[in-house]
Order: sequence, then structure tokens, then C-alpha cells
Amino acid sequence: MAVTKPEGPKRDPINSNRNTSTKVWLLSLLLTLQYGAQPLISKRFTSREVIVTSSVLACEVVKVVCALVLLAKEGTLKKLFKNWTLVGSLTASGLPAAIYALQNSLLQISYKNLDSLTFSMLNQTKLFFTALFTYIILRQKQSIQQIGALFLLIIAASLLSIGEGSSKASASHNPDEILFYGIIPVLVASVLSGLASALCQWASQVKKHASYLMTVEMSIIGSLCLLASASKSPDGLAIRKHGFFYGWTPLTWIPVILNAVGGILVGLVTTYAGGVRKGFVIVSALLVTALLQYIFDGKAPSPYCLVALPLVVTSTSIYQKYPYRIKKKES
Repeated sequence: MAVTKPEGPKRDPINSNRNTSTKVWLLSLLLTLQYGAQPLISKRFTSREVIVTSSVLACEVVKVVCALVLLAKEGTLKKLFKNWTLVGSLTASGLPAAIYALQNSLLQISYKNLDSLTFSMLNQTKLFFTALFTYIILRQKQSIQQIGALFLLIIAASLLSIGEGSSKASASHNPDEILFYGIIPVLVASVLSGLASALCQWASQVKKHASYLMTVEMSIIGSLCLLASASKSPDGLAIRKHGFFYGWTPLTWIPVILNAVGGILVGLVTTYAGGVRKGFVIVSALLVTALLQYIFDGKAPSPYCLVALPLVVTSTSIYQKYPYRIKKKES
């Protein structure tokens, strides 16, 4: 008579989903606080003399070190290193990293040719494109309520951008220059942002590419792109003339490390919650920034910010409460 092996303890799907949901909310909260506090901390601890490229490269190095330490702590570093391939790395991380690099360049071009208000409002369309590419690549559908929540979020983000003011006038009064060097670049950048976010989600959720490993790969590829562009840029010349750590103090490491932690959190939120949820986090962080500015700088939130607050809360609640559900066919 065959002896049946006792079955191991079964995983409770309800508890598993509850734990995942709790993890997502915790990661989203931490990322919201990081995004919200980053501008104030950077302003306080980074002097004007610091070369931007040096702080960005230092952040990428810290990000790689932190991700490797976390992989080693998990006990998966050796296994991932053993199974690592260049083709797999370029497929999962190379394309998104290259897209993000191109996106940043387009944003720099656009920002020089648009006023701050127009730039910020057009830049919020990346939320829509993230949802669109998530559907195209991952077939992740949105419910009618979630689509409405996305539009509410875009309105809130636009109001927050208006609240920042439009003190920066357009550098060009030529309509053609504003169109081809301002509006079109920022819209293309928004499309690329949505595409890269969806690709990162695809790599982590479908290809099961570890989030920490993607952080390492994208940081290295991004740093190589930055070094290549810095060879002839003003920052590159400044580094060669004054040194890499020109203008740095021990306190400069605080925003650098905080920014690196934020980069790791972005990867985790994208893995567990997706790129659309990351968009909600970023907009919510604008409210955190406004609150911190009021607490530490005495700068009262604008009326636009006060109107945007309930919109962000409402859109987040709706998006979470009404996920897309597959309708069962009647037998």
C-alpha cells in the first residue's frame, strides 16, 4: 500500500494578500515622505558650488552599494550573480535606463523653452501614458472608476503645479520654437516615462527580475550614460578643473543617501504595486513638500494646494477601492 506524504502547511491566500497590501502601503508611505522631504533637505545641505553631475554619480554609487548589501542580506546575491547574463540584463534594465536618460535630456530641452507652469502641467500627462503602456504591455486593465481617479489625479497635479507659480518666463517668444523645442519634447518625455515605467513593471512582475538587481543594473547603465555625456558638458569641465567633490561637506552626503534610498523604494513600489501607483505617490509627495515648507520655512500652502489636497485623497481612495474585476460569464 502506498504511503501518502503528509501535506505541508498551506499558505493562506487571504493573509498573503493582506501582508502584500500592508507592504505596498508601507513602501508607498516611505516613498511619499522621501519624495516630499528631498527638495528641502537638498536645499539645506547642498551648497550651490556642488557640481550636479558629481552628486548624481555619488547617488548612483550609494544606490548600488545599498542594493548589493540588501541582496547579500537576503542571501540571493550569489544565486543572482551565478544566473546573471548580459542579454538578460540589457533586456530587463538596459532599455528602461536608456529611455530614462533620453527622457531627462528632453525634459532639460523643454524646460529651457517653456514657462514653468506650462512645463509642469504637460509633464503630468506621464500619469496617463503610464496607465496606457501598462495596459498595452501587461494587459493590466483599469476600471471606469480608476480611469476617473487618474483624471482627478492629473487635475490635482496640475493645480499643484499652478501653485508653484509661473515665475520663469519662456526663454523664447517664437511659436515654432516653443512648439518644437518646448511642447513636443515634454510630451515625448511623458510618453517615454510611461513606457519605461511599464517596462520596469514588466521586468519585475513578468520576467521576475529582482528589484534590487534592477536597481544595480539601471544605476550602472545610467552612470555610464552620464559619464559619456559629461565628457563635453560644463559639469565635466568643472570636475576636471576643480575636482569631483568640489563644494562638498560631510552634510552633502545626507541628501545623496536619502535620494539613493528613494531610488530603491521606487523599484520596490513598481515591483509590488506598479507604475500607476508610483504616480499617485509622486503627486502625494507634492503635498508633503508643501506641508514641510510651511512647517520649516513658514511658507503657507497656496489655495491651489488646498484644493488639490481633497482631490489627491479622493482619487487615491477611489483607485484603491474599485480595482478592475473580470466579469464572470453567466452559465
